[in-house]
Amino acid sequence: MKTLTFALTHFSVAFCVAYLLTGSIWVGGLLALIEPAINTVAYAIHEKIWESRAQRNRHAPLSA
Repeated sequence: MKTLTFALTHFSVAFCVAYLLTGSIWVGGLLALIEPAINTVAYAIHEKIWESRAQRNRHAPLSA
């Protein structure tokens, strides 16, 4: 339920910002759909890079 309400909040904010900037319901709706989808992919990539670096740091020898 938390994820669903967050998704609805994200959609609403993206729509409102795009609508206020452009005055277009169509652009607002399109941006509200596309931006979260792209952001989800970017987040997944970020998490993979972050975890890879964290693992590398866990196995690195300690410096004196």
